[in-house]
Amino acid sequence: MITKQKIKSCAENITKSVNIKNDGEFVVIRGGFHCYELLEEIALSVLRKGGIPHIVSTSDYFEENIWQDDKIKAKTLEKPPFPYIEMIKNIDAYIVIEYPEDPSIRNEAPENKLGAYQKSVAPLREVLYGFKEEYAPGKKWCYAAWPSKKAAEFYNVDYEIYEKFIVDGMSIPSEELTKITTNLGKFFVDAKKVYVSDDFGTDFWVSIENRARILDDGLLSDEQIALGNLGGNLPAGEVFFPPNEKQGEGKIFCPLTKERYTHKILKNIELNFKNGKLLMNKVTADTNLDILIDAFKQREKIDKVNKVPEIRTYNVAELGIGCNPVITKAIGYILTDEKINGSVHVAFGFNKSFGGTSVSQMHWDFVTTPKANITIEYLDGTKKQIMENGRLVE
Repeated sequence: MITKQKIKSCAENITKSVNIKNDGEFVVIRGGFHCYELLEEIALSVLRKGGIPHIVSTSDYFEENIWQDDKIKAKTLEKPPFPYIEMIKNIDAYIVIEYPEDPSIRNEAPENKLGAYQKSVAPLREVLYGFKEEYAPGKKWCYAAWPSKKAAEFYNVDYEIYEKFIVDGMSIPSEELTKITTNLGKFFVDAKKVYVSDDFGTDFWVSIENRARILDDGLLSDEQIALGNLGGNLPAGEVFFPPNEKQGEGKIFCPLTKERYTHKILKNIELNFKNGKLLMNKVTADTNLDILIDAFKQREKIDKVNKVPEIRTYNVAELGIGCNPVITKAIGYILTDEKINGSVHVAFGFNKSFGGTSVSQMHWDFVTTPKANITIEYLDGTKKQIMENGRLVE
């Protein structure tokens, strides 16, 4: 059982992550009934900072019936929720605690309904993340995890470990995470290229020359807001970059991940990319490869319908190095996996909101094992290995 004090601590850190600076800031807080106590504590924290909270919550029963009730048609789900979008245009911040409580609900969702849902939320994401110039730079946002025994069972992980990764990982004092991310981030000053390898097949490089260096300690700083980087995930604990989208090549081995909409688990994925672009005909996976391919094709289709200036669905979008000391292994849940101490992750698709140039409905992070080797090439031509087998080389 999560203590009231820990719930309050997590709520406070979640509220800090959207940086409420002015009285009257309107904050939408969304999540499932299973975490309603947390939602209320976040709302109270928002009120203490002078903000105005609005809670939106649904149950797993509602979620399951959306997908399984034959009287609810895909053509209905495809319609964008324009009244809700109008409200989002007028908010200052958006906080989501991931739901449903049981991720397996979407495993059996009909494909046509999932596709319809993706189309319906595309206009919402345009507003939230400022995909279109008229909505730029977007809204402040936080996407946070919360544990449940049903989710732990879905990820096939002991609940105590699952709760520890999320709650303890989120409760780390921001001062401690600031110290950790600052120490790691100092190695990347004046960096040109980053080379990553491990004993499991990962071997790639990307360019971060003249790109932003973001120290994710769970706080939304004024500097990040000025950059247009208006949000993040909790638990926090990574240093990340928007790499040059048309540079870099090699292979990434990701032992475990989950697709965002279907919640299907993929294992032992190998992804090759060249000139910064994912080579889909060379992607392999032990499970659900078709789900990965369909996900990229679906987002590419939506990007084309939205007439983005240049299709970047498959281009490198993020390089991140995990450094949360509480999170030690992959479970297939991206909000914790990408923070694994000693791991590296590469995302493809969208990165405009944190200093990149790509707009896309796709943003999928693929995390290596926590035994990464990292070498940095600097602008002056020198090279330095900063991590060996997941440990910093001091």
